Amino acid sequence: MQKSTFKFLAPIFCGMILTACYHPGLNGQNDFSVSAAVTRFIGTLTGDESKRALYDFNDTLRHKWTNLPVGLVPRPGIQYGSLSDQSRMAFHRVLTALLSSQGYLKTTSIMRLDDILNELYQTAYDEGKIDGAALKRMQNLRWAHGNYYISIWGSPNRTQPWGLNFGGHHIAISFTAVGDQVTMSPYFIGTDPSEVKSAKYAGLRVLSKEEDYGFMLINMLTSVQKAKAILSGEIPKDIITNPNSPQRIDGYYGLPAKQMSKQQVSMLKLLMEEYLHNFDHNYAHQLIQKIEKSGMKKIFFAWIGSLENNKPHYYIINGPDFLIEYDNVGFQNDGNHIHAIFREKGNNFGEDILKAHYLQPGH
Repeated sequence: MQKSTFKFLAPIFCGMILTACYHPGLNGQNDFSVSAAVTRFIGTLTGDESKRALYDFNDTLRHKWTNLPVGLVPRPGIQYGSLSDQSRMAFHRVLTALLSSQGYLKTTSIMRLDDILNELYQTAYDEGKIDGAALKRMQNLRWAHGNYYISIWGSPNRTQPWGLNFGGHHIAISFTAVGDQVTMSPYFIGTDPSEVKSAKYAGLRVLSKEEDYGFMLINMLTSVQKAKAILSGEIPKDIITNPNSPQRIDGYYGLPAKQMSKQQVSMLKLLMEEYLHNFDHNYAHQLIQKIEKSGMKKIFFAWIGSLENNKPHYYIINGPDFLIEYDNVGFQNDGNHIHAIFREKGNNFGEDILKAHYLQPGH
């Protein structure tokens, strides 16, 4: 490579390896941190928009989230679809700071899937497969690419707690920061349909690996292992830890990783990391290191339902530090509607990092 070529590419390499390059102030255009991206986004808002988007950090509304459509449960914040092009562009920079490329593409694809879902229902009506009343019920749920809401809690800074929530149909991102400590728990994603089966986007599967890796793992198990991993009873109609349910998962169920082969443990890790690697590199690897420190042997995997896709199924991965729950049932009981959640135990909405912050001298 010629020197002149390297000189041209150097800034690109620098942008790829953020921690190895310069990191100017909070408002610097080359600062790729979440706080800088959110600050720039706020700067694009009008006064009225800021009033809708900005909240006090201690407002209890920050802890309220839902996986229901906006037509059933309104969200706080400013509607993404109401933003100017400049603000939308700035908010995409926020998403790319919060998430990996994988997580960013899943998020934006889930948003696009809402418009596809509307198109599928309209086509079903046009073809006489559903009546006008059914179409109207679906439209009243108000899922759409633009119908997601952004709320900022406190002011982005490097010393005091602040946060950001982004939610709508099948997305609930909950970011909390105190200095260099961050969490994105709870983190909910979903797809309907999980596989588009007709029209222009037939074959699209936004959360493909969450499903495929689960099937690969359960089908790698021996009959003796399956007897432990597969639980009896009905498949949950939704994730058990959804915000509208009083139920919680307090115990460990299924097959422990210590009873798996090396190949099976590798498959379990691959499935877990499909969720963890949705996050920005630094946060994802902090979680991975925390989990590895506690030990893979302490993680349990459990399954309910069919061992084939396109049929209802459910799994849970439960360890000392985290919980992953995945449910694929569907309104028609067709295994074509995914709800999934990642929780960092003890750190939902920043419980742990806030506790450590407030225990410091001066608080």
